[in-house]
Amino acid sequence: MSKRKGNDGACSSQGQIVQIDEAQIKGHLDKMVRGTVEEMLNGLLDAEAEQLVGAGRYERSANRQDTRAGHYERSFDMKVGRIKVRMPKLRKLSFETSIIERYKRRESSVEEALIEMYLAGVSVRRVEDITEALWGTRVSPGTVSNLNKKIYKQIESWRNRPLEGSYPFVYLDGIWLKRSWGG
Repeated sequence: MSKRKGNDGACSSQGQIVQIDEAQIKGHLDKMVRGTVEEMLNGLLDAEAEQLVGAGRYERSANRQDTRAGHYERSFDMKVGRIKVRMPKLRKLSFETSIIERYKRRESSVEEALIEMYLAGVSVRRVEDITEALWGTRVSPGTVSNLNKKIYKQIESWRNRPLEGSYPFVYLDGIWLKRSWGG
């Protein structure tokens, strides 16, 4: 409670007004979730590299098959936004992770959302705007087109599949006109 002096010099009590900035809270939560996902994903990649090498970082072991050679960063788009992934490098062996497909730049759910938006009739420019609003990154028109080329092959094969068996259906069509039109 804050106290304020009135005209007569006496103190009057006024309640404090509490304001909640939902956008700021959402931004903070998104940042926390993105950081947690990034930390977890990088931890999983390090653990996978240690298992492949046969020893932990800086650990001496008779079972060691290779040594670490640092890492390289790459960005990865997910539902929580763009994260930085530290991909481990090895000196002799090639590091093939089962967590993220090679050359993959976005989570499959993000790709599915892009395809669904386009198939629902959203223009490519609007898809760019929506992706920037949702995930903080713009997707190029070429990316949307390439994803749609993949799905169009599947759609065409589904449309041209042989129909076997019975398909019961009901088709209704009608028109309704007011009786008193035209005066």
